[in-house]
Amino acid sequence: MTTIAFLVLLVGTTIRISAPIAFAALAATHAERSGVINVGIEGCMLFGAFGAVYGSHVSGSAAVGVLVGVLTSAFASLVLAFFCIVLQSNQIVAGMAINILALGMTRFGLDQIWGQPGVSPSVDGLGVLKLPLLSKIPVAGESIFTQNIIVFLLVPITIGSHFLLRRTAFGAHTTAVGELPSAAASVGISVWRTRFIAMAISGALAGLGGAALSLGQLTYFVEAMTAGRGFIALAANILGRWTPIGAVLAALLFGAADALQLSLQVLGVELPAQALLVLPYLVTVVVLAASSRRAHAPKALGEPYDATTPT
Repeated sequence: MTTIAFLVLLVGTTIRISAPIAFAALAATHAERSGVINVGIEGCMLFGAFGAVYGSHVSGSAAVGVLVGVLTSAFASLVLAFFCIVLQSNQIVAGMAINILALGMTRFGLDQIWGQPGVSPSVDGLGVLKLPLLSKIPVAGESIFTQNIIVFLLVPITIGSHFLLRRTAFGAHTTAVGELPSAAASVGISVWRTRFIAMAISGALAGLGGAALSLGQLTYFVEAMTAGRGFIALAANILGRWTPIGAVLAALLFGAADALQLSLQVLGVELPAQALLVLPYLVTVVVLAASSRRAHAPKALGEPYDATTPT
């Protein structure tokens, strides 16, 4: 394999692998810009992945499956929002509870729906979509511009998230409740409503990430298939400084580390398998540690809004 072919293959694999992490990173951005630490993104992705496969299994349509996955994840995120916003529970603990619940419920679902542990039967997946003209480019066309539809949706959704948070009244309200909720409430902004909407968006995006895993990269659900991607997404959001474009670029960096270890295995590079498998997580820890001092989170991040009734 030539160097150019290897690099093109690496880029294409990076884009495909990064998509679930990128959607989850966008989910973290929306939640945390409103002041809620969504540690439950890992669980929401898992719910989304399971819901997508179940929806496709019942309907025979991958599109319906993606919709079911998104709605399932959004519902799980709203449950988390209720505990964090209304009951003012510790956001880290509540998020971890959602993650544990997702592991248990999806494992139970595998047994009850399909009667088999570990993995579901294969269902209708998303398949691949070739971009007109671009997919005809020699070498790069097949690798980079031939992906499933969710991967291609990442670009408009990232731009849309940037526009929503930077150019709309809702985005200004989200930033306000994430920085100083009491001041936002004093000018008539509903802190609770804004945070609930942000969490619903966060859950929907995490569900897209889960569906990209189960119906995009595979056509079945595997127990615990998110494998820490939700936590990597939280790190990508921090590295991206709580901005949609920054979070997605950071997700691409982590995806590149994962793609590199896969490519090196394909090329037969003689390194311990464990060293290759740990590479994406090692990059996450190193980059997060190096960038954490320069990161400036929303001031009210993790702090509940103390009010007896919503504004």
